[in-house]
Amino acid sequence: MRRSKGQSTSTGTFLTKWGSLGSGNGQFNGPQGVATDGSGNVYVADTTRIQKFTSTGTFLTTWGGVGNGQFSNAHSVATDQGGNIYVADGYEGNRIQKFDASGTFLTAWGSTGSGNGQFANPYGVATDGSGNVYVADSGNQRIQKFGCP
Repeated sequence: MRRSKGQSTSTGTFLTKWGSLGSGNGQFNGPQGVATDGSGNVYVADTTRIQKFTSTGTFLTTWGGVGNGQFSNAHSVATDQGGNIYVADGYEGNRIQKFDASGTFLTAWGSTGSGNGQFANPYGVATDGSGNVYVADSGNQRIQKFGCP
């Protein structure tokens, strides 16, 4: 794993980086989303898995694949105040999955379609302080809002 530290730029101060191309722990094969939690951990949506790191890039754990608790294409990731992780699982998945901080699958919702609660390639996910979950449903050209499941 490559890490690099600090140099100043006109738009901010570079602090560090980590990762390289590959499918091993700490390597990436198309990272598409990143989120942090209240403890400073970093979650990366990396195609068919989620990887969890410390804020300095130390690898902690990973989970994913296909099925409940697994992904067809993890586009983005978000965390809530309770430490839960939400993943927008696009393309074939067309659902949102919820996990606890250790990566244990809790629940999922959504299916393919254009009705309420259905998705056509959910690409982004975010949470607010009230526990609501927002989904960028890119194929249906809309945002959907859900109460915390």
